[in-house]
Amino acid sequence: RIFLPNLCVFLMNRIMVLELIGNVAATIGGLVAGVMNILTDLFLTKPLKATIQYLEEAELKTLQGDVKTFKARTLWEKEVKSDTKYMDKILLSSLKPQLDQLGVPLYAVVKEDVGTEVQNFRPFFKGEIFLDEKMRFYGPRERKMGLLGFLRVGVWMNGLRAFKNGFSGNILGEGFVLGGVFVIGQGEQGILLEHREIEFGDKVNVEEVIQAS
Repeated sequence: RIFLPNLCVFLMNRIMVLELIGNVAATIGGLVAGVMNILTDLFLTKPLKATIQYLEEAELKTLQGDVKTFKARTLWEKEVKSDTKYMDKILLSSLKPQLDQLGVPLYAVVKEDVGTEVQNFRPFFKGEIFLDEKMRFYGPRERKMGLLGFLRVGVWMNGLRAFKNGFSGNILGEGFVLGGVFVIGQGEQGILLEHREIEFGDKVNVEEVIQAS
């Protein structure tokens, strides 16, 4: 009983020291992550904004039933929400009820159909999926993040998030091209929102998607 106050002070000091160590570690970790992002950005091709004239010439192919090829411009008859990367598709599927209320269809555009990859992904996506073999929706300047992308903390966090959502992915096909998200207005409205990934699994701001829709 005599030493109880000293013990409490000792424990409080230990807790303060551990909190200080944790704060220092978090600060150092943030600095390292920031430096790695800057270094990897040096090797990342800068995006070139797409135009509606460029996108409307994309030849899209259906992936279910009778295979049909059509020009993307035929989708402009209705306002379009289109995205080109699996991570964003999971996120944007959660917006489907709100987009339906706004009368905005949700489409996914993929660059390849390898094995059962697209079929395995369908349970995660609530819109139609089209194939863009010439990858116009990934242009007009194709951007890749190579193995240096795995030096970015955000890539690992995004991968962990995808894994927790039940999407494990695979090592088949091409996996380094960065995608994005487009909100395209009906008729002559053009591109209302364009989001380009800065790293694997980079998320679009869902509030901006709704506002643009």
